[in-house]
Amino acid sequence: MQATVNENCISCGLCVESCPTVFSMGGDGLAHGGEIPDNQVSAAQGARDSCPVSAISIEE
Repeated sequence: MQATVNENCISCGLCVESCPTVFSMGGDGLAHGGEIPDNQVSAAQGARDSCPVSAISIEE
């Protein structure tokens, strides 16, 4: 599974706090997603669901 962050990101950092294994803040000041390990799927989905601007998508 893969998490992506779109251009709606407002750099709030909630996803990084919720799931730092998958999400990180980039040099551009925006959040970036990545590969989701099997043991982090629930945390990544929680980060997606708590994003205030719905900028996160998760794909298989």
